[in-house]
Order: sequence, then structure tokens, then C-alpha cells
Amino acid sequence: MELPRFVQVEQRFPDRSIADIPAHIKQELSRADFVTKLRPGSRLAIGVGSRGISNINGIVKAVVEFWKERGVQPFLFPAMGSHGAATAEGQADVLAHYGIHEATMGVPVISSLDVVPLGETPEGIATFMDKQAYESDGVFLIGRVKWHTDFAGAIESGLFKMMAIGLGKFSGAQRYHTYGYKLGLEKVIRSVGTKVLASGKVIGGLAIEEGAHHETAGLVAVSAAQGAAAMLKREEELLREVKSWMAKLPAPEIDVLIVDEIGKNISGAGMDTKVVNRSVNGEYNPWPDTPKIHRIYLRALSGNTYHNGVGLGMGDVVHDRLVSDIDWVPTQINSLTASTPAAIRTPVHFSSDLECLSRISPTVGKSDLREVTYCRIVNTLELVRLFVSENLASALYPEGRVVSEPFSPPLNAKGDFADWNEAAVAAGGKPVETVSHG
Repeated sequence: MELPRFVQVEQRFPDRSIADIPAHIKQELSRADFVTKLRPGSRLAIGVGSRGISNINGIVKAVVEFWKERGVQPFLFPAMGSHGAATAEGQADVLAHYGIHEATMGVPVISSLDVVPLGETPEGIATFMDKQAYESDGVFLIGRVKWHTDFAGAIESGLFKMMAIGLGKFSGAQRYHTYGYKLGLEKVIRSVGTKVLASGKVIGGLAIEEGAHHETAGLVAVSAAQGAAAMLKREEELLREVKSWMAKLPAPEIDVLIVDEIGKNISGAGMDTKVVNRSVNGEYNPWPDTPKIHRIYLRALSGNTYHNGVGLGMGDVVHDRLVSDIDWVPTQINSLTASTPAAIRTPVHFSSDLECLSRISPTVGKSDLREVTYCRIVNTLELVRLFVSENLASALYPEGRVVSEPFSPPLNAKGDFADWNEAAVAAGGKPVETVSHG
């Protein structure tokens, strides 16, 4: 098979970056009512999650400094379910990989899977809280408000989900996802989060919003003082705002989407299901108003995913290197805890980029393979600068514009991608951040 010529495309999205993150956080937290909840000398547990959030170490550092300046004694703890292979050491390592550890933050990082029971929800769901957090004088959460990869609702990923699954650690995450399978995960998150809030330990949190460039676009103090209903209402507002900023793939329909890397640092499902329009259970194009994708080719795991292969099951074909890079212990723990075994099914896989594309392209329903359209992205977070086949250029959304002349994608002797950046720049384009595999 001969690959078509490609062009480089840039998508134009508003840049909503906050210029001075520490100053913004200080101002936002200073006017929140939870400032008066803790006396000097109080121990504050600050929960931090495991996603690849932009500027997360700087954000956490600014929050820590804010509370230290008020005489509070903060410590950090991983607010994660089964991530880090569901071990205390693994979860601390995840934070350390993001630059969040005692040497950089100036406060202890206490990682434990021990939990305290908080009672049952009206649905009979037993709830839990991280023991170290429960024994503190207050709990403060730092989390990103974002659409969830498994479901659509008025609240999805955010502070409430962190209160439920993050504070519940492995014991809670396993139980909540089990109930979520029948009741729906949004209902479980609302119910469990409300029960956790009723403990009186959570004083509030900092909600992080990101724009289409994966930039820090919002840092909003959310108080728990007015109760669950008010906190839920605020999170619903933030989620609607973030969804309105969401970046999409550049065309309404793509035959073959080439994804350079997947990983837990990119999305809980390895890649953003609402970008690639594929559910964690393998359903094709379940999300309305999202580009239709016929086939997905996955090339590698991200270097920051700790060899967790969650998400490979959403691909139609994968490179051999991806399969061989998987550590099945954390992969299986994470997937089975989330009740999404389909997300780690192994698709067909071959030894080169060319063979993978040659095998999958005839399955999109086009007898003339010259008509097959392609789009190549680094990952589902990086959607500003990408590559599309020349025959897709005329179908781009208004946000996308072609910025290079057509070029033939370079391949090495093994049939793997060579340096596309070099070819794109020679054709008038710009370098694209890529994984190490061409």
C-alpha cells in the first residue's frame, strides 16, 4: 500500500491562559468563605489527583503556600482510586512524576490506602474516606472539571467525583463503579459525594478549567459551606463552560484516525472518548455533535502512563510496540476496578505503521483506497497542530487551516514512520510535538 500525501493543519481556538497562576489562586482563595474555617495550627489534607493537568505542580504549590501563609499546616495526599497499581507507593510515585513531592512542595506527601467508613447512601452504597484525610482538621481538593470519558451528564469529572472515587481510594472506587454499572456513574457520584460532604470534613476545593489548547483557563474556589446542592450547582455551571471550550478533530468524518500515544496521563480511558467518538465498551460514534471516526490506529503508550495500557481496546489496530510495552498488572487492576474490561481487549496488531494502515484501511467501506481519509494526532490533548491526508483538506471545519504544501509521509526501511516534522517543515509547516516513534 502507498500512503497518500498529507498536509499540516492548524486549528484556531481562543487562548484563555491565566497569565499569573499563583496570584490568581491567592486572590480566588482569599475571598472564599472557607478561609475562616481553619485556625492557625490546623492540619489540612489537600487531595490531588492523577491526570495530566497542565501546570499542576505550580497550582498545587500555590495552594500550599496560600494555606501556609495563614498558619495552617497542610499535607498532600493522592486522591485516587485504583491508579498507581492501587498501591500507596505507586500513587505517591504518580504525584512525584508530576513534580509533586515533599522536596518541591515543602510539605509532606502522605500516601495510604487505609480508609474510614462514613456510612451508607440512600441507595445502600457504603462510603469511605482516606484515613489520613479524615483524621485531619479539614480536607481541601484540587481537581479539574472536565467531561468524563464513560458517560454524559450535568456533572462528570470534577470535585464531586474526587470526593467520591478519589477520597474513597481503592476500596471505594471498586464499590462505586460496581454500583455505577447499574445505577449510572453520575448518580453514584452525586450520592456518594453528598454523603462524603455530610461528614463535615471537606471545606471546599479549587476547580481547574482547561481550554482547547490544554491551557489553564480557570481556577475557581468552590466552597462546601452551603451544602451539596449549592456545590453541585456550581460544578454544573463550570462543566457547561468547559464543554463550550472543547477542541474537536478537524473534520466531521474521518476514515482512519492515527493516534501516536495513549495513556492515563492523557485521559482516564487512555484517550478522550469524546474526541475519538468511541466508548470504553467499544461502541462506535456514540457521542452526537462529534466527528464520526470509522477506524482508530494506536501507535504507542505515553512515557508517562507507567505502562498502563487502558484504552487499547478502543483501537481497531495497534502497533506491536504498544502491546509489548504494557504492564498488565496495573492495566488489569485499573480496568477491572472501573468495570470496563472492554477497554483492555487487545486488537489486531502488526509490526509496522505501514502494515497496520495497510490492513485496516480496506475495512472502511471504500473500494478505491485512494479515497480513504486519514488524520494523525499526537494524542487527544493536542488538537491544535496535526496532519490530515490531502483528500481531507477540503472538508475541514472553519477552525482548521492548511499551513503546509502536501508532502509524502516518510517511512523507514521497516515500514515505520520516519521524521514527519522534517517533511512538514520542508513543505512550509511547523514542528509538531511527537512521540519518539516518528
